[in-house]
Amino acid sequence: MASLQAGQIRADFMVPHQTEEVLARLRHEPRHNLLLMDLVASTEEDPGVGIRNCEVVVASRGAEIVGVASLRPSLILEDGLKSETLAAVLPFLSRLEAGLIKSQAHAVGPVWESLRSVGRNALLDRYEECQVLATKGLRQGPRVLPSGASLRRAESSDLDALVFAARSSLREEDRPDPFYGDPHGFRRWVRGRIGRARLLEVAGQPVFVGYADVCRPEGWLIQGVYTWPDQRRRGYARAGILGMVDEAVQAGAEHVQLAVVVGNRPALGLYESLGFKAFSRLRTILFN
Repeated sequence: MASLQAGQIRADFMVPHQTEEVLARLRHEPRHNLLLMDLVASTEEDPGVGIRNCEVVVASRGAEIVGVASLRPSLILEDGLKSETLAAVLPFLSRLEAGLIKSQAHAVGPVWESLRSVGRNALLDRYEECQVLATKGLRQGPRVLPSGASLRRAESSDLDALVFAARSSLREEDRPDPFYGDPHGFRRWVRGRIGRARLLEVAGQPVFVGYADVCRPEGWLIQGVYTWPDQRRRGYARAGILGMVDEAVQAGAEHVQLAVVVGNRPALGLYESLGFKAFSRLRTILFN
């Protein structure tokens, strides 16, 4: 595909030899760019898979990289992307027929207006508060779990429970349930994430799940947190999150972060009580 230009800035798809330079740039703001860093790194770890499943656009002025954005699997903008750089990247973004935008709230507006102008519709448009917990000085070691509870990595035999939790979480957030249209594809997607899932169970039954979706030295990103409805208000979510934080500390991560839908007071209260602090606001748009 021919590259696109806006003034002196040129945008084009990232090629493998640019990976380390792109990562070095994103490391200047690791908290804001953590998920984007992980996507970029995935193309380096397995080029054959990464180039196919993860598309990254790089904007350059001459030999200098001045901006980064991913198109797939999610549309994510580098933090602090300048307007002229965004103008060079927008033609690539506007070609997306469906997808998920997840970026700093102030940066999403121009992107969404560009997508709306070519007929895209929002299935979900919400704001999330990004919370971060610095790991330096945090106490390590075993924690006391609620009576009868154990925390472990998910296994292939947990697939049905993980599918239930994923579907239930989507419905609680008023998001479309892809299972109805493609049950086999949805199960395949959940199966692909099993290695990231952590389950808290009581008497052999799952009561909490969370996903360590990014596990980098710069930070861990926890997503997909869900507690079974009949097991809430028993301390299981607290125990599960703390267990994942301990795992991140032991792995040497500099911080742990997660995002909470604005207005979800119980979740915000829980994370604040664990020491998490708000540091940015995200806007998430699911569109077709």
